[in-house]
Amino acid sequence: MMLVVGICCTILIAVYRMFRPPSLKNLNFEIAVIVGAGRGVGRELALQLCQFGVVVACIDIDVQTCVATVQNARQIHGICKSYQCDVRDKEAVARTVNLIKNELGDITMLFHCCGLPSPRTLVQASSEIRDTMDLSVISHFWLLDSVLPCMRHAGKGHIILLSSVAGLSNGSSGRGTRVPLSTAQFAVQGLAESLHMELRHLNSNIIVSLVHVYPFIVGREAAKDIRFRIPSYFGTMSAAEAARQILNGVRRNYAEFSVPGYLFYFGHILRILPKKASFMLRDLLDSGVDFA
Repeated sequence: MMLVVGICCTILIAVYRMFRPPSLKNLNFEIAVIVGAGRGVGRELALQLCQFGVVVACIDIDVQTCVATVQNARQIHGICKSYQCDVRDKEAVARTVNLIKNELGDITMLFHCCGLPSPRTLVQASSEIRDTMDLSVISHFWLLDSVLPCMRHAGKGHIILLSSVAGLSNGSSGRGTRVPLSTAQFAVQGLAESLHMELRHLNSNIIVSLVHVYPFIVGREAAKDIRFRIPSYFGTMSAAEAARQILNGVRRNYAEFSVPGYLFYFGHILRILPKKASFMLRDLLDSGVDFA
């Protein structure tokens, strides 16, 4: 009986929070690592975090774009440093995290953006399976293995996993199969749920947020690469606006949310519909990507 009451109360609180969201937490003096900070959403996250008083460590394999992000951050008086690292390499990740810890302090926030496919990756030939899985999935484990001890030492932490809802509708196209990309994104979702449960059982003060990023977050120059059967339903969103919405959810400590927010529930509705009905809706709203 108590279990039923507890579940009902939790549901009522969740409904209430839809109309009255939790207050935004202060991020001042947090130390954040952003993987894939050289472009797109990762770059915008770095710039906006600096405005909140966060000390930002930018990691990217492309040192030039990473340095450019740092230079832009310093123009707005942000504390930001660049680090070149191939996150597919476990030893390189450990060295880089140790360097960040020595130079900036214990890491308290981790954003993983480098496995997030851009619109152009969705319309070009897919990478090798090993590369896709190493970058989008395995790198998470190397980062967590090095960053979690820092968060435990600091007594707090926030891990933000970005997952693209980018499995192609039919799993393949004339440009090649998208199954590895789809599989990698679903793996990130499973990792987030497992990590959340493990930290919960350990009574840890480390928060896990899973962000479902829909692939309509594109610039005008790339919008033509994604097809919209009913364009008025979606439109596009800039990387800066996407980063703003991501940080809004992170600052409210949401365990799971989507960008844009209204599609979070739409994805769940598609899952509970009969398969045939779900496929019919996917075909109607076909953008070349899946509402996973």
